[in-house]
Amino acid sequence: MSQKYEKLKTLLRELFQLDQPDLDFGLYRIMNAKSAEVSQFLDDDLLPQVRGAFALYRSADKKVLQKSLAKMVAGVEAAGLNPDDSDRVRTLRAQLETDAVDIAALESEVYDHLYTFFRRYYSEGDFLAKRVYKPGVYAIPYEGEEVTLHWANKDQYYVKTSEYLRDFAFRLRPEDDKRPMRVHFQLTDAAENEHGNVKAPEGKDRVFILAAHGESDSDFITEENGEQAKELVIRFEYRPATITDWPNDERGEKKKPPVQKDLIALAARRILAVTDTALAPWIAELAKRHVISSGEPADYSRLEAQLRRYTARNTFDYFIHKNLGAFLLRELDFYIKNEVMHLDDVENESAPRVEQYLSKIKVIRKIAGKVIDFLAQLENFQRKLWLKKKFVIETQYCITVGSIPEEFYTKIAANEAQHEEWVTLFAINEIKGDLIAPGYSSPLRPEFLKAHPTLVVDTRHFGAGFTECLLDAMGDVDEQTDGVLFHSENFQALSIMQARYRRQVKCIYIDPPYNTDASAIAYKNDYKDSSWLALVENRLVESQLCLRQDGITCIAIDDTEFARLKCLVDEVCSPSAILGVVSVRSNPAGRSTPKGFAEAHDYSLFVAASEAAAVGRVPRTSEQRARYSERDHIGPFEWVNFRKHGGREATREARRRMFYPVFACTDGTVRLPRLRWDATSQEWRLCEEPRKGEVAVWPVRDSGLELRWKWGSESFLAQLQDFCARPVVSQELLQ
Repeated sequence: MSQKYEKLKTLLRELFQLDQPDLDFGLYRIMNAKSAEVSQFLDDDLLPQVRGAFALYRSADKKVLQKSLAKMVAGVEAAGLNPDDSDRVRTLRAQLETDAVDIAALESEVYDHLYTFFRRYYSEGDFLAKRVYKPGVYAIPYEGEEVTLHWANKDQYYVKTSEYLRDFAFRLRPEDDKRPMRVHFQLTDAAENEHGNVKAPEGKDRVFILAAHGESDSDFITEENGEQAKELVIRFEYRPATITDWPNDERGEKKKPPVQKDLIALAARRILAVTDTALAPWIAELAKRHVISSGEPADYSRLEAQLRRYTARNTFDYFIHKNLGAFLLRELDFYIKNEVMHLDDVENESAPRVEQYLSKIKVIRKIAGKVIDFLAQLENFQRKLWLKKKFVIETQYCITVGSIPEEFYTKIAANEAQHEEWVTLFAINEIKGDLIAPGYSSPLRPEFLKAHPTLVVDTRHFGAGFTECLLDAMGDVDEQTDGVLFHSENFQALSIMQARYRRQVKCIYIDPPYNTDASAIAYKNDYKDSSWLALVENRLVESQLCLRQDGITCIAIDDTEFARLKCLVDEVCSPSAILGVVSVRSNPAGRSTPKGFAEAHDYSLFVAASEAAAVGRVPRTSEQRARYSERDHIGPFEWVNFRKHGGREATREARRRMFYPVFACTDGTVRLPRLRWDATSQEWRLCEEPRKGEVAVWPVRDSGLELRWKWGSESFLAQLQDFCARPVVSQELLQ
């Protein structure tokens, strides 16, 4: 097999995630389920399919023809004849010149093109729109819009894996309810705001490191009392690795700190080397070989498998393509037309060579199509799982005491957990009684609850039976509910809300991460702005489905992503949906920036769901109320002269196009006559005379000073409509 074929196989194995068999959770379990089928395709089917596509041209194989020609020339020369005079030699030479094809070179070229194509669009587990075909040429999907916003992950869902830093546990004996042997990985050192989506300093990625040695060589591992039984606690730190994290006997000449893979192996070795006899049963279970999802035993321990899961779940965030199959097929067409198919190869070659050339294109398309089908199956399954509405695993209610029937007060007063919560949150133990209301006592009395109807009962402190009876007694709980709080990944929460709140929400407030250095989206491919746009776009689209027709969305943002957010809102909601942008003074002292001005503001972007949405007006000041002293059926208004007053720009000479007559009638109506602009004299000419009862009014003072109107003739009619909407429009407007 050729080197290029092996290179292609290696890439495809990476594309299918076959290099991570130990990650048997979530989407990786799906990939592992397909691993046998994918491996058969790569190992057994791919090479025969490529060679089979060229089998038609075996009779024209260049190497075979050259070998036949050499044999024939040798035979002719052995007979004492001149090979140039032999018809058969001339025929073979002509066939080599016009028909021969180097099948080995063609196969190699096919592998090379397939590798180049898939390598171009694949990056660390995701497929990105890297539409660069040659220097200076970049293409994006475009349908004739005046302006379009595009980013690398435009057609993808952004998926941030859950936060497992402080809580990761597993059972070594899950089937044993009495002694499940629960192992808990506990984080002992992760400074606040230094994990999750917060980006680590460049070159100093944080990793999981087994806690440092203390007084004892095994102080990182202890057996503690859990909620139901004893559990094993193993402590880790989450920080950038240093060279000293290598053991002394391995440090040697190493110049770089250990990476996460090294640290997992080091941690497993240290844990399994613990000799404490009390921990021996735990160590024995952890040392057993891990069994992967296929049922085969792995070549590493159960402990190492869980360590890999623990670290991977905090770093393997990713994208899911919305339609990977269509995307890659479209890109394949572009790739073939731009980098495989060349007109010169068709115009200047013989018919057999052109046919061979087209066969190469067919093979590339056929094999790439097979790979794309495999990839699309995996991606589509992931997409279905991501879009599938998640189960609500727990629902609790917070209900004010005054809304609860009194027959429940005795049980509520006797609940110790609820009692302690009220002491902590509301300091009810400091409430003194008087002649009217009873004071605090322990245990609580129902009379105390009656006297304090605003205390909030949290049903999480009560059993399911009590909660069901309480809700049943209250009647229509949905109508009485003032608010709903979802504790969830925000995309999934918005998805599950659709069934109940679709087109019912009046106002949405969004406060996305500003993507500054202090709150950056930490994605592995460093597509900082693209990841942010994909994150916001996915959630913005979902949220708009909940909004009423007269609803409004408010999005808080700062200068870092404001421009891109504005373009995104234009695309998702349309430019006409933006009601306005308000600058909010958020930090009077100003935030320091690496260069430029210290920023003291953020923005609030207001977006309407439809034309039915509108913002109310801010109440007028006393000065404005004095100006808008007139009122009619439309509302307050101010008399404003149509003629410009004062200043250098107020004269006829300054703005000649704004010097024209209007016809005013004694009944109070005003109209614009037909006018013609005289380019020679640079003035308007009347094309009609005033009608009976009308008079031509010019912007001229009694002193004879020629001024101009405030608006040009083109804007006059629009302004006139507003004037005429008022019940009375007098000639005072023209004075």
